[in-house]
Amino acid sequence: MSKRRRLVISNVICISDIHAGCKMALCPPGEIPLDDGGTYKGSKFQRKMWTWWREFWDEWVPRVTRGEPYAVVFNGDAIDGVHHGSTTQISHNLVDQARIAKMILAPIVEMCEGRFYMIRGTEAHGGSSLASEESLAESLNAIPDEEGRYARYELWKYIGPENKRLCGLAHFMHHIGTTSSSAYESTAVHKELAEAFYEAGRWGERPPDVVVRAHRHRFFKTELPAKSGRATSIVTPAWQGKTPFTYKIAGGRQAVPQIGGIILRSGDEEVLYTRHWVRNFKRPNAE
Repeated sequence: MSKRRRLVISNVICISDIHAGCKMALCPPGEIPLDDGGTYKGSKFQRKMWTWWREFWDEWVPRVTRGEPYAVVFNGDAIDGVHHGSTTQISHNLVDQARIAKMILAPIVEMCEGRFYMIRGTEAHGGSSLASEESLAESLNAIPDEEGRYARYELWKYIGPENKRLCGLAHFMHHIGTTSSSAYESTAVHKELAEAFYEAGRWGERPPDVVVRAHRHRFFKTELPAKSGRATSIVTPAWQGKTPFTYKIAGGRQAVPQIGGIILRSGDEEVLYTRHWVRNFKRPNAE
C-alpha cells in the first residue's frame, strides 16, 4: 500500500462503546428494520440517550472544535454481539446489529468529512478477531492502517501542525484494566501512561502526550507535568446503560451509567489537551 499523506488536523473527537443492538444502548429513533421483516422501536431510556447523542454532536462538538475540521476515532465495541448468555439484545442476528451501528455512525462519518478511524474492541462483542467490526468499518469507509485493516487494533495519531515536532501525539487502544474499587479507579489509568513512557524510553521513541482507552464505560483522567506541558491518560465513557451483568460486579453494581465522549485538541498555546462531555442517568427514586 502506498504511503498516504498525513491528515493535518487539530481536533480529534473520540467516542466508544455504543454496543449497537443492545436494548440498553444507543439506538436511532423511529422503527428499526430487522432481518426477519419485523421492526424495533427504542425505549424511553434509549430515546433519552439519543437526545444526549444529538446534543453531543450538534452543540458540544462545534463549540469545542471552534467550528474547525475534526477527525473522529471510534474506540471499540460498535456492536453488542451475542455474549455471556445474555438476552438483552434487540436481535441475536449480527446483521441487524451492524445495520443499527451503521445507522448511528454513518452520519458521523459524513460530519467529519471521512476523517474517521475505527479501533477494534472486545472479541466477546465483535467476534473472533473482531471480524464484525472490520466488516462494519469497511462499510463506513474508515481510514485503513498500513496493513489495510479498516478496523485497527491501535492508532498512533499526530494532532496539530504539519511539523511533527510541534504536534501532539496520541495513542488510542480499546482495552485497559478495570477495578472493583472506586478507591483504585485511577490505578490502571495512571499505569497505562507510565507504561507508555517506559516503552518509549526503552526503544528511543517519542512518548505519547495523550493515551486514550475505553472498555470501562466510565470516564477517568490522570495527568502529569511533562516537557510538552502535560502528559495525559484518559478513559472514555460509553453509550450503554447498565445490563444485568453490571449489577453483579463490584464497582459497577452501585454506579450510575456514564454517557459521553472527549476531544483532543492542539492549539490555544498548548501542544495537546483534552476536554470531556459526560452525562449520567440518575439512580432510581427512593420509595
